[in-house]
Amino acid sequence: MGVLVVSEKDSVAAAIARYLGRGYRRFRVVGVPAYRFRRGDDEWLSMGLRGHLMDFDFGGELASWRRTEPERLFDAQPILVYRPESTRHVLALRSLAKSAELVYLALDADSEGEAIAYEAMMTIMPVNPRVRFLRVRFNAVTRDDILEAFNKPQQLDLRTVEKVFTRMMLDLTIGAAFTRLLTLSVRRAAGRANGIVSYGPCQTPVLSLVVRRALERENFVPRKYYVVSALVAVDGHRLAVRSERFEGREDAVAAAKSIRGSVGRVVEASFVEARKSPPVPLETVELEKRASKWLGIRSREALALAEELYRHGLISYPRTETNVYPQTLDLRRLVAELARSPFGWYAGRLLASRLSPTRGRSDDGAHPPIYPVRAADLPDVVRALGRHARKAWKIYELVVRHFLATLSPPAVYERQRVVVRVGGLDLVAEGRRTISEGYWEIYPYERIEDSPIPRVEAGATVRVVEVEVEERETKPPDYLSEAELLALMKRHGIGTDATMQEHIHTNVRRGYMNIVRGRCIPSPLGKALILGLNDTAPHLADPDVRSRMESMLAQISRGRADPRDVLEAVKREFRGYYKLLLDRLPSLSKSIAGSLDGGSPR
Repeated sequence: MGVLVVSEKDSVAAAIARYLGRGYRRFRVVGVPAYRFRRGDDEWLSMGLRGHLMDFDFGGELASWRRTEPERLFDAQPILVYRPESTRHVLALRSLAKSAELVYLALDADSEGEAIAYEAMMTIMPVNPRVRFLRVRFNAVTRDDILEAFNKPQQLDLRTVEKVFTRMMLDLTIGAAFTRLLTLSVRRAAGRANGIVSYGPCQTPVLSLVVRRALERENFVPRKYYVVSALVAVDGHRLAVRSERFEGREDAVAAAKSIRGSVGRVVEASFVEARKSPPVPLETVELEKRASKWLGIRSREALALAEELYRHGLISYPRTETNVYPQTLDLRRLVAELARSPFGWYAGRLLASRLSPTRGRSDDGAHPPIYPVRAADLPDVVRALGRHARKAWKIYELVVRHFLATLSPPAVYERQRVVVRVGGLDLVAEGRRTISEGYWEIYPYERIEDSPIPRVEAGATVRVVEVEVEERETKPPDYLSEAELLALMKRHGIGTDATMQEHIHTNVRRGYMNIVRGRCIPSPLGKALILGLNDTAPHLADPDVRSRMESMLAQISRGRADPRDVLEAVKREFRGYYKLLLDRLPSLSKSIAGSLDGGSPR
């Protein structure tokens, strides 16, 4: 029997051939790598794709911006077409599938992978209508995971495919209609024939979040205030203390003068033990946030590197919304594996104790959290990932340290607070001292630095040694960090774990915002677009609108909504916004046109 295995990437196709066969031979079909091996009495072939083979588009005259009014797109039915860049893979897939009796669809185990599996099936059917299809899903590219998946094949989840295709059609229709309307109108207002002002039902609400924070920062009015700082002697120690803020300088100066050289006492001495719990198991958005915040690696690049680590069998599948380890996951075996890694000094210590993992509150029912599946050092990662190895190692190290941290005891520290009263003025000192590092030892990213203060007793006498008045100023909020933006996107339900970083990148690519040292800064064009939409059709920039749309799409995969009903309901809603925007378009177009030189779209 001829068997074909279709996976999402060449590296996974090679791993499948290596783990299922008794040796394999690599060859090419129209330039696409493939692998031939034997399993039992059957000849097997394995090949990898490069993401989606197909996409939705408008055909005929609907593809013409000038011959078709943008509003007509709401009435059109998008059609599935092959992506131009997938031509070689389509030809290779059809060539290898012609004589196959069975095809295993081994695409990534997420909703996008389910859709790509369906696209592969649609590609094969015209050349081999009698072939059988089975779906295999695995969360790690290891021998055990792959063997288990092929021993327990499943069926394609058509409801998930319908959800993905419905989302693709809606994003195409809404994005194309508003992008054409805005672009043509702005071109007329600016007197230019080029440039695109793009709109996206995810892209634009993300930009709105960035612009909101930037406007808060720009509109911030700083205000001066004053504090009294003093150095006091108590029980043979010197202790730096400060007052609450004073709004007026005169009051602060009078308070400072009243306590200079005075004697007071300690009215509060609190030295309380506190605990900092380890992080919960790692899911996609948290990986992206932490990579951006601590490693300086942009979210899009972090996920791409994590996917490469997954395809080379180093970590589990990185697209997940779950932060609870399944009971079937052998945590002790994984820790024992890591005992052979550069983190073995800590893993070995954990093996000597009972493993009690932390738990989050989210379980997508599909994939476990992200965890390491194989011990590796930097040379291993260099051999696997080549020129991207240095950053990939940082991601791998983060995943390993995070995993070990979830099995570790909490950090224990002392929270310190001393209040002294001199005259009628209370002055405060606060500090912190580590008692037990706990998980901080393996997870230094979250370590709170010590800033201890002397241990004194309530009732002790204090003497003011030095005193001064400090002038300070309230600070504006910072621009949104990429980590904060990802958190807000998750809160508002904008995008999925697989797409959030892409929506950020699209705004950067379109010239609507830049990311500078981890901070998201809108361009003049980005601000003009959001301000204009807020004045004309605010729903188009409202993050909660996309959240409602995602909730409706989720009902399709759960079998609670008909895809056609969802498609029509969302198109009807956005058609209403289109008409609202159309009535107020001239003023919006002028404001955007005036900002083109400050952030030209690409």
